[in-house]
Amino acid sequence: MRTLPEGLQAHLDSGTTGLCHCWKLMLASGETLGFTDHDRTLSFAGTSFEAAAGFSGSEIESSLGLSVDNLEASGALQSGLLDEARLRAGDFDHAAIEIWRVNWQEVSQRVLLRKGHLGEVTYGGTAFTAEVRGLAHLMNQPKGRLYQHGCDAMLGDSRCKVNAAAFSETGTILAAAGASLTAAEIAGADERYSRGTISFLSGAGMGRTLTIRRHRKVEGQAKLELQATPAFAVLAGDTVKLVAGCDKQLATCRAKFANAANYRGFPHMPGTDFVAAFPRTGDPALDGGRRG
Repeated sequence: MRTLPEGLQAHLDSGTTGLCHCWKLMLASGETLGFTDHDRTLSFAGTSFEAAAGFSGSEIESSLGLSVDNLEASGALQSGLLDEARLRAGDFDHAAIEIWRVNWQEVSQRVLLRKGHLGEVTYGGTAFTAEVRGLAHLMNQPKGRLYQHGCDAMLGDSRCKVNAAAFSETGTILAAAGASLTAAEIAGADERYSRGTISFLSGAGMGRTLTIRRHRKVEGQAKLELQATPAFAVLAGDTVKLVAGCDKQLATCRAKFANAANYRGFPHMPGTDFVAAFPRTGDPALDGGRRG
């Protein structure tokens, strides 16, 4: 049973209430946004909750145990803080969210209804819908290492230990068409930046990082195919930083990064052919000796 603050309980007991919902979003970038379904802006706990943003929520359901309770937040793109470009760029992906029930006449009388994270976000030309996942969904995330052929470390992290800066360089965008970019001043050989990243150091995408699907070297220029079309305008003259990609294979780790000692995969694990093998008369491998 939820225990309400004394002031809010008294307000509910009065029989005449003035309640509204407030949503607080904490983005991965550190930015905090607030929205309310009340008709005027409210402020508490250092956050201003913007009114008339077209932000609303579905029915909230709670259950016992560790089952994941999901709901949806939806709204029109009416606020200057909510626009399609930011949604497409992933600014709101996995943002932490708090949903409050507030007495708009006295905002100190409030109760936290739900905490969680934003999941899948869908949007159209004028509206969006975001899945709100409860904290229990974190229990469904894989933890620990994976037993697999490929490395499960990220290039340059504390487990990989590669100095990613030594495998990066900056250049200038010459042309952009959808997910295809052409950059100059990039000396890296063909495929060096495939599966790598491109970070924008200037222009509309400054501060954003995207994944490179394929890198080709053509007549001294870098031809880049991105995993997705950028959600912002990429213009000639934009400065970018490219970081080499890794396909998570031991041969690449050894030849490209000279880092085989820190490889975090299991390249010698038996494959499906070994698992499905069965004894056959006359097989020279069946000599009674050790296999492996």
